[in-house]
Amino acid sequence: MLDSYPEFQLRLPYGGPTARGRLLSESGTNGSQKMVVLAGSPARPDVVPSFPEKTPSSHRLRERLIADGVIRETSTWPGWLEVVEDVECNSPSAAGEILLGRSSNGWMEWKTEDGRPLADFLGQVWSGPSRAWLVRGPHSAGPDLFRRAWLPEGRVSLTAAHLRPLATQGISKEQLRTFVDEDYGSTATYTEKPQLVEELHAFLSRMRPGDTVCALSDGRLHTGKITGNVEHLVADDGSRVLWRPVEWGRDGFPLNELPQELRQKLALRHDVVDLTTVKAIVDGLGVSDEELVEEALADGSVISAEPLAVTARRDVELPEPTEELRKELHVHHLAWLQEIRQLLHDEKQLIFYGPPGTGKTFLAQELAAFFGGGPEQVELVQFHPSYSYEDFFEGFRPREDPDTHEVAFRLTAGPLREFAELARRQGNRHIPHFLVIDEINRANLAKVFGELYFLLEYRDRSVRLTYSDEDFSLPRNLFVIGTMNTADRSIALVDAAMRRRFAFVELSPRIDPTRALLRSWLEAEEKDPEPADLLDALNARIDDPDFKIGPSYLMKPGVYREGGLERTWRTKILPLLEEHHYGEGMDIEGRYGLPALRRALAARTTSPEPGDGTDAQ
Repeated sequence: MLDSYPEFQLRLPYGGPTARGRLLSESGTNGSQKMVVLAGSPARPDVVPSFPEKTPSSHRLRERLIADGVIRETSTWPGWLEVVEDVECNSPSAAGEILLGRSSNGWMEWKTEDGRPLADFLGQVWSGPSRAWLVRGPHSAGPDLFRRAWLPEGRVSLTAAHLRPLATQGISKEQLRTFVDEDYGSTATYTEKPQLVEELHAFLSRMRPGDTVCALSDGRLHTGKITGNVEHLVADDGSRVLWRPVEWGRDGFPLNELPQELRQKLALRHDVVDLTTVKAIVDGLGVSDEELVEEALADGSVISAEPLAVTARRDVELPEPTEELRKELHVHHLAWLQEIRQLLHDEKQLIFYGPPGTGKTFLAQELAAFFGGGPEQVELVQFHPSYSYEDFFEGFRPREDPDTHEVAFRLTAGPLREFAELARRQGNRHIPHFLVIDEINRANLAKVFGELYFLLEYRDRSVRLTYSDEDFSLPRNLFVIGTMNTADRSIALVDAAMRRRFAFVELSPRIDPTRALLRSWLEAEEKDPEPADLLDALNARIDDPDFKIGPSYLMKPGVYREGGLERTWRTKILPLLEEHHYGEGMDIEGRYGLPALRRALAARTTSPEPGDGTDAQ
């Protein structure tokens, strides 16, 4: 007999006809409330390719109903099938799946005539988007709890060894905190209890039917759908276990083939992990992009952009450098830019190093803007000797309360954390974001990066943060370009940990692209090549490669005004060389001044070249 719930409706894909169903109070074999698909309801004639793998039990039921003639062709809706007698299903999702031919969240997709979802009529289930969870089996339960119990019994469980029976589904976190503190007493430490509260609250009150649940077993990720409410099981020793019914998919997915973002979340060492931020990736496992788009179109979604599951797993692609970019940056060969792109793609972190004035910061920003698709994907930070982890990532800083105007220390995010969260947002995950760190070697790098050093090398892992005590990982689309002035601190002083995590690219006046940069720029600007000749002559007299002078000093408009070259030489270049030779008693002007260099250049041009025949008399 049908219960006193209202009649629910389900619209078939592509704007098709509407099916009808009734919810029962009786529970099915998997613990969910049963649902009846009413006779006369239409059904989709085909199924999506992933349907047999993702929801095997619903696929088997649909096939049996078709074979028995319960679902068959109809003249009522040409091109559709029809359910000719009432069909009792184990859950609202199963009822939707045999009609839609795909995975379905029946608690949200079955709706009343006025548009209210079925979830609104269940006391322990609420509206809103469904979530995704990872649940780990306790080590005390023995090896591979998933294969031994969860999969064959169609459930997922969480140990609640000392929790009282009054901790029922829907309990508030505050009430649960009191229960855990009293029930666990000295059996759990003060650091274990908060995590215990979070995990129990998620399992009891945040999970709901229709949510995706994941489990790890034998190097594979298995996914399923929660189909019912929490049940309590008391073991022989009096300990308590919480469990929920789950319909598991047929096969798992190899962990080493999963997208990096998902692996980051799976690496968190908690018994219950909220995977909602990567739910789109989980939903897309085993499903082609074409099928995902087809499902979105079938549901009547407006495809103005890719479905989330498609966007979420798109690779982060860096655009190929162009000839126009090469000319704009005055780089000698396009192959050099292509190598920079490949280094960034492979390593994620890169440092331009060299003497002052070699255009390191300019090049870093221009390349970051090009590869990131615009300056809005670029964040610049400059390190200095007093820069710290608290400045760079997060720490307690004085902040004024806008209402009381009282100042108090509050945990505040630094530029790296803010930029990482921006890169991690749903619509940004496939777009490259670049953090440019200018003068990276002027700070104490081990102090500034702290535990983040680990994440630079292991992008698929996470670490527990020092201040916020949260798990944090670097998103796959965050790239770092640093600049290092070798005249300020020798590159030899960079520790091995830093070297291992960054690719190093030299920008020096003795090698391309810097060597020919000024001459190329002067030619493009149709200016006299003398400044390039003077710079070459100057650097030929500087023995230390870390103190050779870069071309950027001579690529500014002021240099080419009346007397500008002389001013720049006197006020910018010579002071650098005086500092370099401090205490040596060298005549800086006589060796590096413009008059001396011009005389040398003039003598070079008037001297006969060997082999020109002028001395063959």
